[in-house]
Amino acid sequence: MTSAEAGALRRLAPPARRFLAHRKGVLVRLALWSLAESGQAFLVGHAVARSVDEGFLAGDPRRGLLWLGVALAAVLSGARVVRGVFAQLAGVTEPLRDGLVRRAVDRSMARAAPGGPGGTDRAAVSRLTNQVEIARDSFAGLVLTLRSFVFTAAGALLGLLSLHPALLVVVLPPLAAGLALFLVTLRPMAAAQRRALAADEALGDHAASARAALRDLAACGTGAGVERRGADLVADAAAAARTLAGWAAVRTAALGVAGHLPVLALLIAVEWLRGHGVSVGALLGAFTYLVQSLLPALHTLMTALGAAGSRLLVVLDRILGPETETETETETGTETDRVPEPVSVLKSQPGPTTASASAAAFAVDMAAAPAVELRAVTLSYGARAEPVLDALDLCVAPGEHLAVVGPSGIGKSTLTRLVAGTLAPSSGEVRVAGRPVTGRPAAELAALRVLVPQDAYVFSGTVGDNLAYLSTDACRAELDAAVGAFGLGPLVERLGGLDGTVRPAELSPGERQLVALVRAYLSPAPLLLLDEATCHLDPASEARAEEALAGRAGTLVVVAHRLSSAVRADRTLVLDGVRARCGTHAELLDRSPLYRDLTGHWNS
Repeated sequence: MTSAEAGALRRLAPPARRFLAHRKGVLVRLALWSLAESGQAFLVGHAVARSVDEGFLAGDPRRGLLWLGVALAAVLSGARVVRGVFAQLAGVTEPLRDGLVRRAVDRSMARAAPGGPGGTDRAAVSRLTNQVEIARDSFAGLVLTLRSFVFTAAGALLGLLSLHPALLVVVLPPLAAGLALFLVTLRPMAAAQRRALAADEALGDHAASARAALRDLAACGTGAGVERRGADLVADAAAAARTLAGWAAVRTAALGVAGHLPVLALLIAVEWLRGHGVSVGALLGAFTYLVQSLLPALHTLMTALGAAGSRLLVVLDRILGPETETETETETGTETDRVPEPVSVLKSQPGPTTASASAAAFAVDMAAAPAVELRAVTLSYGARAEPVLDALDLCVAPGEHLAVVGPSGIGKSTLTRLVAGTLAPSSGEVRVAGRPVTGRPAAELAALRVLVPQDAYVFSGTVGDNLAYLSTDACRAELDAAVGAFGLGPLVERLGGLDGTVRPAELSPGERQLVALVRAYLSPAPLLLLDEATCHLDPASEARAEEALAGRAGTLVVVAHRLSSAVRADRTLVLDGVRARCGTHAELLDRSPLYRDLTGHWNS
């Protein structure tokens, strides 16, 4: 373990103990639900063994079917157990998120207060948004997987022991060897992840600063030095990535040893086990324990602990640990990297209109009210922070397709959050369908708009449940049509149809984005906001998705990931930190130097 990691653990241990000590009741209830999961794991394998030995092989099929019914009941009870676990999980994860937000706000306010370090706390945006959510999701994943592995493994190992002790002699050695090899990789892989993260951030900072200073670099003739520095950073990032990949290969080997050797060992030892009195039913029960309970839990543990564990440690240390000098500088990806001046973008000609059942619930005349309207909107992340958006006016007509472009950190995501009503402006007013969104109840906002972020959310459940989550009245024909419109057919077929099970960890980022886009497409909300929600799609899939969304009744606002998104839009809003411009692709090529630069960047 590196000195940085050891220091982080020492700093985090006391607050972690205090946090858990105040939630003993929730932890006890979570443990009780987990005990039920342990009993479920025990019953499944035990019932399979009894159904064979005491039922079918003993000439009593009725008894065999009865034991299989017990196994089926145990499997079906898993839904109730999972529901109970998730109900208690919120009592642990949400207080953690609230505490981290308070800590991040306190640090930012202390920095801005008289007598504090002073200056803009540019790291605050990252801590309040990305880092807090990473900590919350990682912590929830670790609690779920650690709890599931401990109690499921206990139930499965107890079941193997109850069937015959010789089964443990065969299964435990390869299982323990794979788990030990995995644990050995935790420390060096965490260090490799830390180095890779630092290298990636350094490269991102360099690229962002170089792109912002292209004209100055060309005028001063210093491009060669910047290029050499970039090459060095790329080499460092590649070396860190190779090291990380090497340890990932070792971890994969550990997963193979723990995940496959126990089954192979059991197959090889069948003759020896039979000679020691292990029945056929006990063998089948042992295979059931391994395949249905123990090995899936171990696989999930290794995957989550390896990825989420180190990520959680790093993020918690950044939020709860002492403030470092680097936090006084600009963090990559925050939206305070630029200094926008007052801007004004108004659409002079009204666009097409469309009716919406959702907006009608608020008695809004869609033919008269703009779909989105910003009136002198200013937003700053902190009392002394420079504004991200300053006096911005914007009018989007119902049914219009608007793309938003600009450099990283210029305020594009902030704009979508303001329109979605999840972020309040420092001054000015944001209206959707003619009604202010600030302070509006979540249920009313959900009826007006859907915001799809870059990191698409997909939950464990059926494909149909995921797609129809925002439109519970959608019929099967509508789901099938939406799947076809987005080219999601092969994925749905691979998962077993609309009734197939979705396991989020098994989907690629692009597949998760497609599921979220179809979900938004089916929503009755009249306004869709896509915040780089197609960044993981290939150009053809992105074009198909945006074409389907643009053909949907309602208004579409897209934070563009590629130039093609801006070309497909009715108008494009360019945020450049000096003034905002809005117009068609051809108009902006003529009027906006930044848009011309972005066009060259996208096409290069």
